[in-house]
Amino acid sequence: MSSEEDFSLVDPRLSEDTFEGVQNAIINQKKIHDQLLEEQKDLTNSRDDRREMTKQFRQRTEKHTLDLKKDELSYRDQLAQEKKKVDQMKQEESDLLRQIQQVQDAIKEEGDQNDYLREQADVIKAMPDKKLVFKGTTAKGNDWGMFEMGSEVIYPMEGGTALITFEEEDVAQNILDIKTHHVNLGEDCSIAVESGAVQLMLPSVVEIDSSVCPNRILVSNLPKMDEETLKNKLEIHFSKSKHKGGEVEECEYLPDSGTVVITFVEDNIAKCLTETEFHDVKMDRKTSHKVRVTPFLNGKITNLQTRMSKCPRTVLLTGIPLVMERETLQDLLEIHFQKTNNGGGEIEAIVYNPLDQSTAAVFRSVSPDAQEE
Repeated sequence: MSSEEDFSLVDPRLSEDTFEGVQNAIINQKKIHDQLLEEQKDLTNSRDDRREMTKQFRQRTEKHTLDLKKDELSYRDQLAQEKKKVDQMKQEESDLLRQIQQVQDAIKEEGDQNDYLREQADVIKAMPDKKLVFKGTTAKGNDWGMFEMGSEVIYPMEGGTALITFEEEDVAQNILDIKTHHVNLGEDCSIAVESGAVQLMLPSVVEIDSSVCPNRILVSNLPKMDEETLKNKLEIHFSKSKHKGGEVEECEYLPDSGTVVITFVEDNIAKCLTETEFHDVKMDRKTSHKVRVTPFLNGKITNLQTRMSKCPRTVLLTGIPLVMERETLQDLLEIHFQKTNNGGGEIEAIVYNPLDQSTAAVFRSVSPDAQEE
């Protein structure tokens, strides 16, 4: 029989004061002590297990925290790179949009330029015909594209002055060198006049921007007839809608070119009429005349540069007193300056303007050097 069985067989009623009772109590306390030690050992093992588990959890936590920090840094770097790529793509998009806009602007500008050149080409083709004839004058091959335009200068003359144009430049220079001239008026009477050079402001560069007028047409190839009758016939014809015309505001005859400019109230009439180059206009009940309709050009000076030019054959006389009739004094001046002993020579033109009167002389260019006529 075991001790537990022995212990269990002890009579609990035995008094602890007895030896057997004390011995049983000791045995019971020992058993309790052994149980407590066993429980203590279990608790110790459990504590060690929990400590080990806590340590493992702490290590895993630290590892996960470190991994999270690494992942966070990697994510930030990746985010920064992606943001940089996005910014770069936005910049590229902006550059592409700007280049597209520049190309569109260039295309529009090129289209506008082509339309303008096409319009100018159509206008040049539609200009009124002008008969030309070759008179034997030649030029160098590199001068074929030059366009020459003559100058016309209105020169207002002061009172008590005269303009004399000599046939030779040397004669004019002689008169200028003498400076003061004593002109004999007859009967021991003379006047002193001063000679000076004539300086004119002439254009050296002229640039004109031309455009088609939206409400005017130029009518050429006209018949020879009364001017007013011709304008009335043209106005009647081009005011009718069946001829693609409209209300006429003005009809002006240009005598220098023998053409007529018709101005319409509405802008779209001129374009419709110029699409048909030739129009049959009734001049009377039985006959009609084929006229040519072309666009009318508006010109605007965009660049004008001038230069001062000395007239090589014209001399200005000043200080001429009013002592006799205009024609008589002009004749005496011409006689004086034709004489070679006075330094003069052959005179091409002379005009005298007395005091208190106004006269304007017209100078026209007769050569590329803008010499006076």
